[in-house]
Formats: sequence, C-alpha cells, structure tokens
Amino acid sequence: MKRKQHNGQLSIEEFHVPFGGTLDPENRWVLFATLMPSDEIEKAYAPQFSPTTGAPAKPALLAFGALFIKQRLGLSDEETVEKIRENAYMQFFLGFAGYSSKTPFDPSMMVHFRKRFSEEDLNRITELIVERGKAMVMETVASAAEEHNSDDP
Repeated sequence: MKRKQHNGQLSIEEFHVPFGGTLDPENRWVLFATLMPSDEIEKAYAPQFSPTTGAPAKPALLAFGALFIKQRLGLSDEETVEKIRENAYMQFFLGFAGYSSKTPFDPSMMVHFRKRFSEEDLNRITELIVERGKAMVMETVASAAEEHNSDDP
C-alpha cells in the first residue's frame, strides 16, 4: 500500500536534533538533499503500490536515498542501515523529521528497494542529480566571480 507522503525535503531548520544545535548547511548530505529530484523519484516508485491494499510502503525518498548512500559509500546492506541509524545528516537527507537512534528499517528492505527502481529509472534520476549538481556548481562559480569583480575598485 502506498501512503501519501510529504513529497519534499524538510528545511534544515525544521529538522529536529535532540542534542541541540542545528545541522551544518554545508555538509555533503545536506547538499545532496538539495539535488534530489523528489518528483521523479516518487513517479518511478509510487506506481508499484496499491493505495488500498498491502503493508504501507517506505517513502520513495528513503528507498532511493538508501540506495544512493549504499552506492556512494560502497557499503553492504547491513552497513548502510547502520550508517543511517547513527548519522543525523543521512537521516535529514532521507527525509526524516528528526534524528532517531532507532534502526530505520531492516537491511533486507534494501533488496526490495533495488527491485522497485528499474535501471532506466535509476539512470534518469542520476542524470537529473548530475544536472542539478552542475547547475549548483555553475551558480556558485558565477556568484564567486561576481563577488570578486565587485570587490575590485
């Protein structure tokens, strides 16, 4: 069963950190969160579920994000789940409302996550992430150049 989920990423200010403080907006997982094409991820994931029958599905961003973390860091399924459990930044990246020290899902779910995204879906989503990353870099470079030029008399 597919539950209707909040489809966007929480703002970094809304993410609850129980030990106080806030997350660093320059952390790589926070930056990766801005690159995720949530609509495309949801479009690839949602059609596989019935809105009325079956167990509720894990959120699309959690499923894709867990695969992204596993691939990016070269981890096993078990190690991926453990890294997510102990890392507030990864939990933010995956769309959690706040940090939790509880295991987010059983490592066996990774098998299901892999089955739910076709190779074409993964390629299309990856291309969108790369495009967004390039645009972010270009914007940063242009902004730095503009700032540098405005500093000259």
